[in-house]
Amino acid sequence: MHIEPGVVTGAKIALSYATAAGAMLYAGKLALREMRARGIGSVLARSAIATAAVFTFFEIFPHHPVGVSEVHLILGSSLFLILGAAPAAIGLALGLLIQGLFFAPFDLPQFGMNVTTLLVPLFGIAALARRIIPADTPYVDLGYRHTFALSVAFQAGIVSWVAFWVLYGRGLGALPELATFAGAYMLVVLIEPLVDLALLAGAKAIRGLGRSGLVTRRLFAPASS
Repeated sequence: MHIEPGVVTGAKIALSYATAAGAMLYAGKLALREMRARGIGSVLARSAIATAAVFTFFEIFPHHPVGVSEVHLILGSSLFLILGAAPAAIGLALGLLIQGLFFAPFDLPQFGMNVTTLLVPLFGIAALARRIIPADTPYVDLGYRHTFALSVAFQAGIVSWVAFWVLYGRGLGALPELATFAGAYMLVVLIEPLVDLALLAGAKAIRGLGRSGLVTRRLFAPASS
C-alpha cells in the first residue's frame, strides 16, 4: 500500500511489529471507550463502513506508484470527521489487511509499517481537532480552514512515516526517490479538504443521521453534549 516490498528487510522489520502493536492497542482503547459511550452496535457499524470505504480508496480509486511508494486518496480526515477516530482506525487496519490477504499478498510483510503509517497520523489529527476546533462547534459546521489543517496534518504524518521507514531501511541514498514521493503525495492536500467539506455538507442535509449510530456523535453535536 504505502511501503514498497524490500524497503525494510531482515531483522529491521521487527520494529514495524512493535509500532503496529502499539497503534492497534491504542485503537482498541479508543474503541472500548466508544463502545461504552455509543454501544457496540454503533462502533461495529461505523467500523464496517470505514473498512468498505478504505478498501474502495485502496483498490478502486486511482493510485499510482511514485518513488518509494504509491500515492492514494485515502481521505483519512473524512473518515475521522464522519465516523470518529476508533472506527476510522479499525477501518484503515482492516482495509489494509483485506487488501493484503486477497489482492496484494506481497504487501503483507509491510503490514506493520503500513498500519503504523496510517494510524499514527489519524490519532494525530484526532488530537489536533481537540485543540483547534471549538468545543461548541459540530463538525458539520466546519469551514475550509479547519478541514485543510486536518488534511495537511494527516498527509504530512503519512509522508513523515514513509520517510522514516525508507531512511531506516535504505539510508540516505533513497532521498531523491523519497522527495519525489513526498512532493506527489502532498498534492492530495489540494483535493481532500474539498471532499471533506462536500461530505460534511451532505451530512448536514440529512441530520437524521445523528440519531442512527452510523456517524460520530460529534458530527452533529458539540463536544460537551
